[in-house]
Amino acid sequence: MEIRRLVSRGGKSIDLSKCTCLELTSPTSSRTLKSFTSTIILCLPPTSTKTMARQRKEKSAKDIKYAHPDRSGPSKETLLDFAKQRDLFAEADRRQRQVDNNEPVLPPRAERILETLLWTVSMAMIHFTFDTLVQRQYGIEVLWIQIVQRTLVAWLVFVLLFYVLHPHYSAPTFVPFVPRQYQEPLRQLIFFTMSVSAGRHIIYITNEYGYLAVLKQAPPVGCLWLWAIIELDLLWAFVSLLIAVGYAWMHGYGFK
Repeated sequence: MEIRRLVSRGGKSIDLSKCTCLELTSPTSSRTLKSFTSTIILCLPPTSTKTMARQRKEKSAKDIKYAHPDRSGPSKETLLDFAKQRDLFAEADRRQRQVDNNEPVLPPRAERILETLLWTVSMAMIHFTFDTLVQRQYGIEVLWIQIVQRTLVAWLVFVLLFYVLHPHYSAPTFVPFVPRQYQEPLRQLIFFTMSVSAGRHIIYITNEYGYLAVLKQAPPVGCLWLWAIIELDLLWAFVSLLIAVGYAWMHGYGFK
């Protein structure tokens, strides 16, 4: 029901249709009371409310203090840094692609074990081939049982070395107590040392030792040399090969 009559306040008549009215009803009442005794009507001129709103906006704008945002990084390690260190984002993207392609998702440890088996079985086959070729080179009888035994022993050693040294996203830190940014340079240093040592040693034994030493040492050392070259970056692999060639040239070794 609209109120169109004038309300008397303090001896003056006020037209409610031209006022801004706020009706506050008693909370104990279950419905809006019709009597004016329990209702407070606040009447303000329309122009006064606009003026107050404008004044509040102008005052709040003047009180704002402009300043440059803090561009300094966090002083402590954040969760984002922790996730980057463990390559959690790359792992999540890879697993999401597998889910999108309906591929089976394996645990990281299972993937690492399967990768180790794939690589080391290939290295064991190369060892088997090297061992056979060395025996053929010296014109001796090929003893297949001994070749298989030596290949199995070498394969176990390859499994241990590969699982520890080969990089994998599930284990970016292979040397404890060393920061992650130094893990890859340290890994490259290990493989570079392995490549130089294995290359120098296989050149030395094939030129200075007898055939028995060559039969036992050349196949495993040759596999380690080949694996180290594969694991190295292209520049360091080329440098290690140059060192091997330089060592052979300095000692007067050549192909016969």
